[in-house]
Amino acid sequence: MSSLPDREAIWANQNEEFRDPAEIVGYWQDTNSPDPRLFEFETRGKWWETLGELAITLLVSREYEHLLLSMTVDRSSSPLVRMMRMPHPSGLAIDRVRGVVHVACTRNPNQVFDLMPLQGLMTRLDVEEIPLDEIPLVPVRTRFLPGCLYIHDLAMVGDELHANSVGQNAVVRLSSSGGHERVWWPKCLESEDGPVFGQNHLQLNSIAAGGTLETSFFSASTDEITHERPGDPTFPVDGRGVIFSGSSREAIARGLTRPHSARLWENRIWVDNSGYGEVGFIEGEKFRAVSRLSGWTRGLCFVRDVMFVGTSRVLSRFRQYAPGLDVDEGRCGIHALDVKSGEVLGSIIWPFGSQVFAVEWMPADFASGLPFCPDRALSKAHEKLLFYSFQLPQED
Repeated sequence: MSSLPDREAIWANQNEEFRDPAEIVGYWQDTNSPDPRLFEFETRGKWWETLGELAITLLVSREYEHLLLSMTVDRSSSPLVRMMRMPHPSGLAIDRVRGVVHVACTRNPNQVFDLMPLQGLMTRLDVEEIPLDEIPLVPVRTRFLPGCLYIHDLAMVGDELHANSVGQNAVVRLSSSGGHERVWWPKCLESEDGPVFGQNHLQLNSIAAGGTLETSFFSASTDEITHERPGDPTFPVDGRGVIFSGSSREAIARGLTRPHSARLWENRIWVDNSGYGEVGFIEGEKFRAVSRLSGWTRGLCFVRDVMFVGTSRVLSRFRQYAPGLDVDEGRCGIHALDVKSGEVLGSIIWPFGSQVFAVEWMPADFASGLPFCPDRALSKAHEKLLFYSFQLPQED
């Protein structure tokens, strides 16, 4: 039997566990100790100037590093980088009507986090008021979903949240209560025995969201069900990627290689042709590249005449999926490009970074970013007060 001092030590340790807000919101006791090198960055061109001119805050999911990052410039035009640790964050979607940021996490079980901007702090007798120089996003809820959904992209289709269920070759509608319903799948999935939902065959991984599912488009690595599946090392990728039409449920564009991050912008379907490090749009039934970058392109959003494109290094076990890249030269970063010319206006590169999945934007006056500073030692006291008495705007 353990001695009393041993038991006292156990009890004392229990008393100190889960005292940090970052551990509570992330369900993660070592959330205070991410490798600081993950936050080191280099900038090229007018990166921070572009964010400042657009008056935006960028959100970036770095999935294999289990990091959600935010970037903006503060009132003095200085860089402001904030973070939140999450288990393998992937898709991002912003409900701009309700003022909610949705983040998908693809570990088993899947999760979708909802975050909202801070409105203020509750008046308390037991704390002194603290100045609020920032408007951080605060997590308000998470829903758990079966891991076999294998959620990737998130999108607001109309006023409802949808996700790619890659594990089902389908699109699901997500309810705020935690439910999910299959609502769309391509015709090639159908067989004499019914649609093939039981296993990933297509890598159906992004949503170019329209007002309805019928006016939306979807990217996939193939439109054929074969014995070789998208996760197999021998799966042939070059030129097999497609864009599906929401209305016909058939491929309307071909010739892509591991496409990701399809988006509708100014009446065009834009997409990252990941296996060649390209970004461009669909013209007729073909992909037209606007720019080629150093890395696996994934993550795409548009702000006025600027598009933000993510690049990632290619993981060694997926080298065969990038036939158009020098896989040893890939860099993890985000690039601001002129939509019309494809010219790179500015970039941020994380030398120790790995994978970008999604990038999304919001007005800087809506939120300045996430609640945690990468250097936790500088902000722990502030964070404890913030989470002790935060107030949020009322949802519709």
